[in-house]
Amino acid sequence: MAVNLTKEELKQYDGKNGHKAYVAVDGTVYDVTGVEAWQNGEHHGNLAGQDLSEVITKAPHKKSVLANLPVVGKLV
Repeated sequence: MAVNLTKEELKQYDGKNGHKAYVAVDGTVYDVTGVEAWQNGEHHGNLAGQDLSEVITKAPHKKSVLANLPVVGKLV
């Protein structure tokens, strides 16, 4: 079931205190909750609950990792 989230709503999914960890890239929201590298909602200084569209282009893996992540919905 895909959902639409605003940037404000996305902030709730920070991976802390039992919350799921979501990140947005290019308007698509991905669930990184089960990804070991995103434990506690943090990954190489980046925080879950945010739009990481610009950040991911500077990462060594670029957008290749997105194909392995569950899509939650859209950032609106």
